[in-house]
Amino acid sequence: MQEEPTINWSDFTKIEMRVGTIIHAEIFKEAHKPAYKLTIDFGEYGHYRSSAQITKRYSAESLPGKQVIAVLNFPPKQISNFFSECLVLGTVGDENIITLLSPEQPVPNGLRVG
Repeated sequence: MQEEPTINWSDFTKIEMRVGTIIHAEIFKEAHKPAYKLTIDFGEYGHYRSSAQITKRYSAESLPGKQVIAVLNFPPKQISNFFSECLVLGTVGDENIITLLSPEQPVPNGLRVG
């Protein structure tokens, strides 16, 4: 197992992880690897868009209404003709199958994860 660099508490507190609800998902046809374009509602923080390679476990139709956890304070990343504004978090399993991280119970959009 590779040893990861150690961070301190102030490093961790800089990561803006918040809960949001997916309000729209569509196939990202222009992406090189299978992915969806997501629009996520983070309450008072607004709507963010993200590209997510989660097509092996989720259908686009199953995603609206699902709460997820995402990092909001990365700079936008251009993927093909699309700007991903947040990083949706998930576990990476065998064959890069992603399982989205989400709260156990419904919570208000925009709550901070800590």
